[in-house]
Amino acid sequence: MAVKEVLTHINQEGRAKMVDVSEKSQTKREAIASGKIYMKKETLERIKEGTMKKGDVLSVAQVGGIMGAKKTSDFIPMCHPIMISGCDISFKLDHENNKIDIIATAKTIGQTGIEMEALTAVSVAALTIYDMCKAIDREMVISDIKLLEKSGGKSGDFIAE
Repeated sequence: MAVKEVLTHINQEGRAKMVDVSEKSQTKREAIASGKIYMKKETLERIKEGTMKKGDVLSVAQVGGIMGAKKTSDFIPMCHPIMISGCDISFKLDHENNKIDIIATAKTIGQTGIEMEALTAVSVAALTIYDMCKAIDREMVISDIKLLEKSGGKSGDFIAE
C-alpha cells in the first residue's frame, strides 16, 4: 500500500502557503551547515596575510554571514521569521586545495527549525568572501553548501552521512 504524502506548504487551492506552527511546542534547536569557496593560491595567501584592499576578509565574512542568518526569512519565501539565540561561523584555510571551508552553527528555542538560517549564514559568508576578493580573482567557486546536522523539533536529529 502506498503512503500518501501530505504537502505541508500547499493550500486547498494548490498554491503555496506558510506552514502554521502555532500548535507546535517550543524546543531547543540547532543546525550546523557547511560550504566551500575555491580560489587562486594567491587569493588565499592574501586573505591569510590580511592584504586585501577591502580589509580583513574573514572578519567581514563572519559579520556578513551572521547578518544573513538574521535576515533569512526576508528572502526565503516560506521561511518563518525566528528569534535566533546564537550564530557562529568558522573558517578553515586549506592551502593544499586552495579553498576556505566555512561552517556555521545557528541556535534557537522555538516552534520551527533553524536549518535555513545556518545554510544562509554559510552562503552569505561565502558570497562576502567572493565580493571582497573579486577584484583579483573572479574565478572563485562557491560549492558544497549543505546541512551537516540538526537537532530538536518533532522530526528529531539529523546527521549527514
